[in-house]
Amino acid sequence: MGQQKTVWDNPADVIRHLAPEHPVMVFAPTVLQDRARQFIDGFPGLVTYAVKSNPDEVVIQNLVAAGIKGFDVASPFEIDLIGRMAPDAARHYHNPVRGRSEIAHAVQQGITSWSVDSRSELDKLFDQLPTHVEGQGVEISPRFKLPVLGAAYDFGSKFGASPELAAELLSEVARRGYVPSLTFHPGTQCTDPIAWESYIRVAKDICDQAGVRAVRLNVGGGFPSHRVVGVEPDLASIFQEIGDTTTEMFGADAPALVCEPGRGLCADAFSLITRVKGIRDGGDVFLNDGVYGGLAELPIIGNIDRIEVLDPQGNPRGADASGRVIFGPTCDSVDRLPGELGLPADTQEGDYVIFHGAGAYSTVTNTRFNGFGAMTRATVMRLS
Repeated sequence: MGQQKTVWDNPADVIRHLAPEHPVMVFAPTVLQDRARQFIDGFPGLVTYAVKSNPDEVVIQNLVAAGIKGFDVASPFEIDLIGRMAPDAARHYHNPVRGRSEIAHAVQQGITSWSVDSRSELDKLFDQLPTHVEGQGVEISPRFKLPVLGAAYDFGSKFGASPELAAELLSEVARRGYVPSLTFHPGTQCTDPIAWESYIRVAKDICDQAGVRAVRLNVGGGFPSHRVVGVEPDLASIFQEIGDTTTEMFGADAPALVCEPGRGLCADAFSLITRVKGIRDGGDVFLNDGVYGGLAELPIIGNIDRIEVLDPQGNPRGADASGRVIFGPTCDSVDRLPGELGLPADTQEGDYVIFHGAGAYSTVTNTRFNGFGAMTRATVMRLS
């Protein structure tokens, strides 16, 4: 992905000066650092960034500059990336299923925090993990799941043990001499603080059933980004609920808290500039980017409706919005955004459609399918 060296004022400034034909992902470092500090100041524990959501080196650099001291890494590539860019940061290997060669690589790299959600995977860890590395205990966190509540989609369909199995795993972790902890993930784009409350209450039940005090409790990711006009994420309420419920349930034996936001940290620091390729008979709109590119996850969790439509001179279109079917550029009928998206009635071919809050699961999932997908990046002072 190409990098523009100029720092522009905002996305409209990029359009006025470059008139880009290919999609452009614009990045505002100040927005990312402000969001990082919001997590650091508000969350009552250690904040670790989920690298998978956007592993761009400029993202890692700005998070470290803002004070992020931990990273959730899910692969050898991510382990090595953070080891190179933030060698003093904590690295939590919380992908619960790994090949034996991946485990060996992580051990060689000094990883001391792991998650697990099955007996078979726990046995693989026992086969390869020491209980201590340079005097530090090696942590294994059983990951448990509950029915999804208030989230866009459910990670429990792929990962997570039942509470009963998690208690058995936790007991075995402690018995073998590892640091016993717990972890969960409430689901993507989770806007309901009660989801975290429910999980924390069950975490206490798991500890009681296992007869083990969890040293740490990782409350996962799921923290929402700003996707819908007029509905900003209430992160402060989520942080408060997590802290209050942990204190209520565990009291003086409360585990240290950890979180692993991905989109909640990075999404709102980016906006995606796309261009209208054509409008079919005044109706359907074809963009130069779609679900094989920077808009890959929209069919899964819904449209980002924080959009602007600008003319080629960077001026906003002002007519009332009407619902349009939006297609991407490829010759594949799957390349369509879900439902309809409200665009101004005076939108024309050659206009630019800007999707705000597009920094998560976009650059990293962008493909060159059908010969499309060329994307450049620009840095801006602000996104509005």
